[in-house]
Amino acid sequence: MLSVPVPVAGAGAARGTGSLPRRRTMCSGVGCFWALLSAGLLAACAAAFLSPAWLLPPGRAAAGFGLLWRCSGPPRGCHGSAGPGGFGDIPSGSWQTSAVLCAGGCALLALSSLLAIVAILLPSGACERKVCTLAGYMQTAAVFIMASGLLVYPFGFNSATVKRFCENSDIYYAGDCQIGWGYMLAIVGVMLSVFLPFFAKYAPKEHISPTPIPTIL
Repeated sequence: MLSVPVPVAGAGAARGTGSLPRRRTMCSGVGCFWALLSAGLLAACAAAFLSPAWLLPPGRAAAGFGLLWRCSGPPRGCHGSAGPGGFGDIPSGSWQTSAVLCAGGCALLALSSLLAIVAILLPSGACERKVCTLAGYMQTAAVFIMASGLLVYPFGFNSATVKRFCENSDIYYAGDCQIGWGYMLAIVGVMLSVFLPFFAKYAPKEHISPTPIPTIL
C-alpha cells in the first residue's frame, strides 16, 4: 500500500514567505535628509566665507571686513582684502590663517556633499557604506578645520588696520565695531555641521523585507 505524503500548510507558507524577493529602496529617508542638509550647510558656509560682513565698523553704511573682501561704503564699494599685493596684504596674519582654514573646510564640505549625493544613488551594499563612511570622516575634519578658523579670526582684532576703524579693539574684543552676520552665519553653519557625521552613519540603505503572509492553520 503506497503512502502519499500530505503537504503541511505551515511549512509551505514558511517556504513561500522565505523565497519572496526583497525590495530595494531607492533612497533612505536619513540618506536623503543627510544629502540635503550637507548641500544646505555647504551653501551657508560658502556664503559666510565670501561675505564682507564679518566685522562692521560703526557709522559706516555698507562697510565691513571679511576674510576675502573689505567694504568701505559708497562710492568705493567692496574690494578684495588681499589687495594688489596678493594674499600677504590681508591685514592680519590671524586673518590669513583663518582664511586658509575656512577655505579648506568649505572644500571638504563640498567634496563630502558630492559623495553624499553619490551615496544615495548607489545600490545598497559595501560600496555605498564605504562612500558614506568616507563622507562622514570628511565632514568631521571640515568641522574641526572651520571651527579652528573661526577661533583664530578674533586674534586679528588687535591689528593696526582694525584698530584704525575700531577704536580700543583687542584680541577677542571688537572695540567700537560689531560682529557682522557673516561671522555669525559661519558659526551657525559649523554648529549644525557637527550633526552631519551622525547622519552619515545611518544614511546607508537597508533591505526592507515585505510584510509576511499570515499562515492560516
